[in-house]
Amino acid sequence: MPRHPRLVFASLVIALFLLLAPSAAHANQPLTIAAASDLRFALDEIIEEYEREHPDDAVRVTYGSSGRMTTQIMNGAPYDVFFSADIAYPQKLRAEGHAVTEPEVYAIGRIVLWSNRMDASELTLEDLTRDDIRRVAIASPTHAPYGVRAMEALQAAGVWDDLQPKIVNGDNIAQTARMVQAGGADIGIIALSLAEFPDLAEHPHHLIDDALHDPLTQGFVITRRGADKDTAHRFAEYMNGDTAREIMRRYGFVMPGDELPDDADQ
Repeated sequence: MPRHPRLVFASLVIALFLLLAPSAAHANQPLTIAAASDLRFALDEIIEEYEREHPDDAVRVTYGSSGRMTTQIMNGAPYDVFFSADIAYPQKLRAEGHAVTEPEVYAIGRIVLWSNRMDASELTLEDLTRDDIRRVAIASPTHAPYGVRAMEALQAAGVWDDLQPKIVNGDNIAQTARMVQAGGADIGIIALSLAEFPDLAEHPHHLIDDALHDPLTQGFVITRRGADKDTAHRFAEYMNGDTAREIMRRYGFVMPGDELPDDADQ
């Protein structure tokens, strides 16, 4: 017996609603960001300002190593925007269909020697071979861009091989800084953006010459999951605005279009 036209129409409406409901629900969920751990303090401030200016937008951020987060996103982790410490990772996501925007540079990072036990500002990379320095912390070069740059700088200084018995690795650059703070290492090579945080800034640091390593060109993308999320595009635009750029500069990042500061002035 044929179904009544109204029943057929109602069934189609319900089916369409069920089909669209997941994407509609996702659009109303908080913006989820995966971010390199060197951004922990700067991005927290930026998000606070963003939410103050956009009170209807909620933002949730997870910090970690860029390499690990890239793998997570490729395996379906629910992140809408990815801020990497190395633009090569967003480029990989874009090339393999996991991102919907072209990778965009948002900052250039710097690395420093930092310690809360000795005056790092008086030390050089060559000094790390001294007998009184027993452990040197760097982020893991396997998946942390800041670890790769630390390794490159130590190799350029000619001390990488000699330091192998002393080197301890943090999973990411924030963990590396915590390792030094907690006494797991005498000194570490960490992000300038972390060394500028008030809790760490009370101890002087030594800015490592950027000529000793490849640039820490940091980039971001909107992932495939965030493609239709207005908040993702709104936050991406906000990161290019004056408020975000000034906060980033305060934490030692070099903004696109800015010149690298003279290391002698640091």
